[in-house]
Amino acid sequence: MAVLLTARNITKEFGSVKALSGINLDVNEGELVCLRGRSGSGKTTLINILGALDSPTEGIVTFGGEDITAYSQIKKDKLRRSEMAFVFQSVALIGSMTALENVELALRLANVPAKNRSKRAKECLARVGLEKRMKHVPAELSGGEQQRVAIARAICHEPKLIFADEPTAELDTVTGLAVMKLFRDLVKDSEHKHTIIMTTHDEAMMESANVTYTLEDGIIINKE
Repeated sequence: MAVLLTARNITKEFGSVKALSGINLDVNEGELVCLRGRSGSGKTTLINILGALDSPTEGIVTFGGEDITAYSQIKKDKLRRSEMAFVFQSVALIGSMTALENVELALRLANVPAKNRSKRAKECLARVGLEKRMKHVPAELSGGEQQRVAIARAICHEPKLIFADEPTAELDTVTGLAVMKLFRDLVKDSEHKHTIIMTTHDEAMMESANVTYTLEDGIIINKE
């Protein structure tokens, strides 16, 4: 497998508080990588740095062989729009829009031509099993269905790397495992070649991962 992303000696300080200390990791193409740890262990801080949403105090992150920590803010924004995607615990769907319209909006923001948006949005919603729920607004969807819309929105521009921060935290175990199966299917898809980095503290969700890093007090204490 080719290495897609690396982190070397990542340290993050907030004033006198050291949130991360000397983090090193590698992520290969086509892997589902899990960052586990209790609240406050540094998972979200790390995923924000890996996804170019935040900058480390020290260290570098490379993506596709390039040091993205040296990018300008404009270049980071372009990278996230084209090569990366994010799925959060709070799905952040627009309540007045249908599932289809939420995904179409993401395509518009990614500068996909208007003539292609509807077809592409429908394909992505079908891919996550929501072909019969496209015309429903978020309030008419279950928590698991809303998360699936968020995933469809994330994959619609064919990113190489998807970040998911506690994507199953608000879901019951059965629904959470269904979302994890969907993630597993996405990384197994040889045509689209998705790679996923997710955070969780739920042991049941880690069984689908190729690699799991355990964080404690801003340090990786185990890899399995």
